[in-house]
Amino acid sequence: MTVAPASNKIPATLIPGDGIGPEIVAATMKVLDALGAPFDWDVQQGGMAGVEAAGDPLPKATLDSIRRTGLALKGPLSTPLGGGYRSATVRMREEFQLYANLRPAKTLTPGGRYEDIDLILVRENLEGLYVGFEHYIPIGSDPHAVAVSSGVNTREGSRRIVRYAFEHAVKLGRKKVTLVHKANVLKALTGIFLEAGREVAKEYEGRVACDDRIVDACAMQLVLNPYQFDVIVTTNLFGDILSDLIAGLVGGLGAAPGANIGDKAALFEAVHGSAPDIAGKGLANPTAILLAAAMMLDHVGLQNHATALRKGIDTVLNVDKVRTGDLGGTASTDSYAAALAQKVASYRA
Repeated sequence: MTVAPASNKIPATLIPGDGIGPEIVAATMKVLDALGAPFDWDVQQGGMAGVEAAGDPLPKATLDSIRRTGLALKGPLSTPLGGGYRSATVRMREEFQLYANLRPAKTLTPGGRYEDIDLILVRENLEGLYVGFEHYIPIGSDPHAVAVSSGVNTREGSRRIVRYAFEHAVKLGRKKVTLVHKANVLKALTGIFLEAGREVAKEYEGRVACDDRIVDACAMQLVLNPYQFDVIVTTNLFGDILSDLIAGLVGGLGAAPGANIGDKAALFEAVHGSAPDIAGKGLANPTAILLAAAMMLDHVGLQNHATALRKGIDTVLNVDKVRTGDLGGTASTDSYAAALAQKVASYRA
């Protein structure tokens, strides 16, 4: 395929992150440059690097950059232990109202437990039990005798995330959306999500089918027969758990990109951790953040570039057999990136 050169630069924030983050981000930049992706990067810090640079895992300069560009790509961020620090990623989701967490999972290399997996999970990002309304009740001499947590789901928030899932399904030609809930027990908290989801589903009758599953049954059925699912949409906590389960169907988080989408900003990321134990050793696999970059290209309307990047990854992994150690190969982070850069450069006009 041929990728035509693009002339207009697109402002975007780049957050290398911690641990293996700078390595996999550097590899991604090498590949995107070879592809001719027209981003004008503003490099900012987050996580431990943000603490070292500005005393905050999410410095004001980083927030200001994302506010200006409305677009960000980030490596994994570590949350400092103690000191009352909250996850920088969660803070970014809240700050920019990134309500939709998009987690596709697709088989990259054959020979695993499952073949030809192609699923999308859409997770509500701002509500549910992750709102963090928690407190302790003291009893006697124990100040933490009872822990209480409250979840919040709104009808409008539920409608918004389900509608996003259906619109995404329509855009990609998907056939079915599954609403995942626990309305048999959490009748109010997830019942409102199921009720709102069914209302939205009626708007798409004849275009996209809809069914629903209780979350525990969904988890079992994903392991027994994942092919019955297409697009899954669910609440915050359930989405956090099921997205990692789905990543396990395709080999783990090293193959799992993610996107956090709002009305005014979008953040694309590798969802795995910072892996400080292998940082600087050239062992890290950059595939997840490369796939996140492909999602970012789709988001800004550069579908030809995104398709070329995904095709390049498939060819390098499965035809050229250039793979990092976690995929059974011997390539370093840099040599894998170099092979992919060479491949995608051949697609350019």
